[in-house]
Amino acid sequence: MSGKYEEYGQCTDGELIDRLRRGEEPIMDYICDKYKNLVRSKAKSMFILGADSEDLIQEGMIGLFKAVRDFDSGRDASFRTFAELCISRQMYTAVQASKRQKHFPLNTYVSLDSSETVSDGQDGMILAELLADRAEQSPEELFLDKERVAYLEESIEKELSDFERQVLDLYMTGMSYTEIAKVLGRDEKATDNALQRLKGKIRKML
Repeated sequence: MSGKYEEYGQCTDGELIDRLRRGEEPIMDYICDKYKNLVRSKAKSMFILGADSEDLIQEGMIGLFKAVRDFDSGRDASFRTFAELCISRQMYTAVQASKRQKHFPLNTYVSLDSSETVSDGQDGMILAELLADRAEQSPEELFLDKERVAYLEESIEKELSDFERQVLDLYMTGMSYTEIAKVLGRDEKATDNALQRLKGKIRKML
C-alpha cells in the first residue's frame, strides 16, 4: 500500500477522484488518510458548540465522503476547499440536530472587539474582558458573573433571529463571515450584516 500511496501522491485530487469513480477503491483510503488532520482540526473548532469530539470526527468523515461523491472538477475551485466546506457543513448540521449547542462559551471564545464604542464607553471591549472570571473574585462576585452569563444566554435566545444564532454559533468556532456564508449556504453580504447586527444586540445586552 505504501507504494500505491507514493503513486497517488503524484496525482491531483481531481485525478484521484476520477480514478476512484472508475473503480480504484484503495484511493478512498488514501484520501481519508490525507484529509484526516483537516477533519480533526474542524472537529476541534466545533467542539466548543457542545458536541462530542469523536462524534464530530465521525460526522466530518461523512462530510469528506460526501465531498468525494459530489466533487465536480469543472465547477469547484479545488477539492480541498470543497471538502472543507462539506466537512464543516456536516459537523454543524450534526451539532444543530443534537440540540446540545450552548452559548456559554461566549465568555471565553467570542471577541466583539471593533473600532465602535460599546455602551459603557470603552473602545475595543470584548466579551472575554466583560465576562471573564478572575481567580481573586469572591464567591459573591463569581455568583454575579454566572448570573450575568445566564442572562446573556437567555437574551441571545430571545433577541437573536434563527439566522443570527446560526451565524453566532459558527463565529464562535473562529470562522470568518465568508466561511460562515458558505457553510450556511447564504449570501456573504447578508451574513456579514447578520454578524454586525448580532454584535450590536449583544453589546446592548451587556
